[in-house]
Amino acid sequence: MTGTEMTEMKRSNDERRWSRAATGVVLVATILAGCGKSQTTQERSADTTAEARAALAASHRDSVTTSLAPAPGVGQVGLIPAGSDLGQKPGEWTMAARDYAASRFSPLNDINVSNVAQLKVASTFSTGVLHGHEGQPLVVGSTMYVVTPWPDLLYAIDLTKPGGALKWMFGPNADPRSVGIACCDVVNRGATFADGKVIYNTLDDHTIAVDANSGKATWNTKVGEIAIGETMTMAPLVVGNKVFVGNSGAELGVRGWLAALDLGSGKILWKAYSTGSDSDVKIGADFKPFYASDRGKDLGLHTWTGEQWKLGGGSVWGWLSYDPELKLLYYATANPGVWNPDMRPGDNKWSMTIFARDPETGNAKWAYQITPHDAWDYDGVNENILIDQPMNGQMRKILFHADRNGFAYTLDRATGEVLSAAPFVITNWAKGIDLKTGRPIEDPAKRTHEGIVVRDICPSSTGGKDQQPAAFSPRTGLVYIPAHNVCMNYEGVEANYIAGTPYVGASVKMYPGPGGYRGELLAWDPVHQRKVCSVLEDMPLWSGVLATGGDLVFYGTMDGWFKAIDARTCTEKWKMKVASGIVGAPIAYRGPDGKEYIAIYAGIGGWMGAVADPNVSLDDPYTALGVAGAVPDLKQKSAEAGILYVFTL
Repeated sequence: MTGTEMTEMKRSNDERRWSRAATGVVLVATILAGCGKSQTTQERSADTTAEARAALAASHRDSVTTSLAPAPGVGQVGLIPAGSDLGQKPGEWTMAARDYAASRFSPLNDINVSNVAQLKVASTFSTGVLHGHEGQPLVVGSTMYVVTPWPDLLYAIDLTKPGGALKWMFGPNADPRSVGIACCDVVNRGATFADGKVIYNTLDDHTIAVDANSGKATWNTKVGEIAIGETMTMAPLVVGNKVFVGNSGAELGVRGWLAALDLGSGKILWKAYSTGSDSDVKIGADFKPFYASDRGKDLGLHTWTGEQWKLGGGSVWGWLSYDPELKLLYYATANPGVWNPDMRPGDNKWSMTIFARDPETGNAKWAYQITPHDAWDYDGVNENILIDQPMNGQMRKILFHADRNGFAYTLDRATGEVLSAAPFVITNWAKGIDLKTGRPIEDPAKRTHEGIVVRDICPSSTGGKDQQPAAFSPRTGLVYIPAHNVCMNYEGVEANYIAGTPYVGASVKMYPGPGGYRGELLAWDPVHQRKVCSVLEDMPLWSGVLATGGDLVFYGTMDGWFKAIDARTCTEKWKMKVASGIVGAPIAYRGPDGKEYIAIYAGIGGWMGAVADPNVSLDDPYTALGVAGAVPDLKQKSAEAGILYVFTL
C-alpha cells in the first residue's frame, strides 16, 4: 500500500468515527462526515450574497404558479393503472407504496377533511432501536409488520388485541460490520408481502423471506458483499414469482445492480448491472431508448474513462414500480461513482437513469438518463409514479418522476419520451430540459470541477427532494411532493479508491435556500407541470407522503410534527407533535374493528437527520457531507427515538 493510500484510509476512518449505543450495540459511523474537505478558511466563510439569493427566490415565484384552487380540469382525471393494487383489500397495505403504481394512495375515507381534527393516538409501539426510521409498516389481514433500522428486526403485531400485541419478532443477526460501511445511516425502507411471506433486505446484503404466521425464515439469500462497500436499504418489490432487490453504496465505489430472486426459493435468477457492457446491463436487440444519446453499443463502458465504470455507482436503493398491462418494471439508478466529475469524463451511463425492464428476463426495454455526467450528486433513485391521465386530449400512460436535480418529469412510460419537465423547487444549475434531446440545458457557471469552489448551486446534493416518496391522488389528479429548499457550494477533490471505504471526492457545504424556509409540501399538477398549492415548512421535508380517499394528505416534519392537510387546498386540518423527527412514510389501513387507522414511524435519522445524533459535532458545516450547514438547529428540535404511532378517530 502506498503512503497516499495509507493516508487516505486513515482520513476515511477518522471521518466516519461518530458512534453511539443503540439496543446495547455500539454503532460505528454511518455518515461520511466532511469527506474530502480541502477549502481554505476564506473560501469556507464566503456567504451567498443577499442580492443573488433574492433573485433566485423571485425567479422561483415567477416560474411556478401558486394558488389555493385546483388546476383547471384537475379533479376527476387521474387514474391509477388497473391491477396496480394486486387485488388487495382496500384496508390493507401489502407493499411499500401500497400498489405497483407507487401511488401511496389509500381509498379509505372514514377519516376525512370534515372530521380529521378529532384524530387521536390509538396506540404506540417502541421498536427498541434508534437511528432513522425510514420506510413504512405493512398491514395484512389483522397483522401489522414493522421493520427497524439495523439490526433489521421484523415485528409482527396482532391488531385484534387492544393497542396491538406482539405476535413474534424475527432477528436476522445482521453482520455488525455493515454498520461501519453504510452511507447515510443504517436505515431500512421496509418490506413486502407475498405468498404468505414477509420479504425484506438487511444492511449486510441479505434478502430474507419470513413466514408471516410463524416468524421463521423460509429462505435467506446473500446477494452482495459488505467488504467492497455494498449494503442494502431498499424495500423489495414482488412481481409474479420474482422478488426484485438492489444495492446501496455509490459513495464507496460499488457497481450498482438490480437482481431478481425466485419467490419460492430465494435463488438469484438474474442480475442487471448499471454500468459495464451491454450484456452486463442486460441490453439487447429489443432495447429501444427514445433519445439518440441513449443509443449505441456498450455505452456503459465507452462513456467512462478507462475502467472507472467498475467503481461507477449507479446503485439501486430507491423505489420500484410495475405496469401489469405493459409488463414493464421501472426503477432509477443512483449517482456515478466518485462525486468529482473530472475523474470520470463522459455521460457515465447508466448512472442517473430511469430503466424500464422486462421482469421475466431482466432485459432493458428503454432507458432515459436524467442527468448525464452528474456533477452535483443528484442521485436519481426517486420513485416513478405510474398514472393514466389525459394530455392534449389523449389518454397517456405516464410516468411521473420528481428528481433530486430539481426538475419534475412526465414521461410516456411505454417509450421513455419526456413529455414535459419543469422545476418544482428553486433550481439554477440548468435552465430547463430540452425535450428534443432529453438533456438538461446546463448553466456552465454551475458545473462543478476539481479544485474550484462553485457557489450558490440550487438545489443542493440532497436535492429538490430525496428518496422520501411522494403520493398521488386519483381524486385530485395531483402529486404531493415533499420538497427541500437547500443550496450549496461544491468543490471536486482528488479521491483514492480503497474497497469498503468512502470514495467521495468532493467538499460540499449546504445552507438554507432563498425565501426563509427549508421545506415545502407541494401539490403538483403533473400534466400542466405547475404548483397548485403548497405548505412552507421550516425544515426540509424528509418524510414520505400519504394521500387518502378522504381528500387528505398526511406527512411529517424533521422537527416532529405529523400533519394532515386538505388535498385540494393545502389547508392544514390537523397536526400533532410526536417524540422525534419523522423520516418515514405514513400508511392508512382498516383494523379488525372496522375503523380506519393512520400509522407513522417517529425516529430521526437518514442523511439529513444525521446531525440530530448527540455525538455529531456541528462545529464544521461540512460535516455529514455538508448537511450540517443546512440544518444546524435540528439537534435542538428533534430528539432520537424509534416509535410507531397509530392514530384513529
